[in-house]
Amino acid sequence: MAAGDLEKVGPLFDGYRQFYEQSSDRAASDRFLRERFTRRESVVLVAERKGFLVGFAQLYPLFSSISLGRVYLLNDLFVDPEHRRRGVGGLLLDAAREFGRSEGAHYLELSTAVDNPAQRLYESCGWVWDRGFLYYELPLRSPTAGH
Repeated sequence: MAAGDLEKVGPLFDGYRQFYEQSSDRAASDRFLRERFTRRESVVLVAERKGFLVGFAQLYPLFSSISLGRVYLLNDLFVDPEHRRRGVGGLLLDAAREFGRSEGAHYLELSTAVDNPAQRLYESCGWVWDRGFLYYELPLRSPTAGH
């Protein structure tokens, strides 16, 4: 993604946050994306149809002490509701896989809401539910601040 695409991703990113019950805040969403991009703290992959962005995936670089290598967290995946069930999510997951491979990552990981219907999509694209580890978090801010 080029810097010029950030403005186009903004509405989708804001929609993603609203999906997870956060208030719409385009200015804060745009600022967050711009900071991640300029600091090279994330990679944003986009899906385009007929000149319009219809979905995105955002990956954050991590490291694994166990595998002694690079890992990417697929933190955000969102497809515009009008373009769902048309293969866009699968294409974004494929692009994330190829990006990870090209970077020499040992694996990609994600977490999702237990009731998120996208779980079927993840599994159909080869993602495996990790039954060996539990995911915990320690809230450091108020619950309304989100993850």
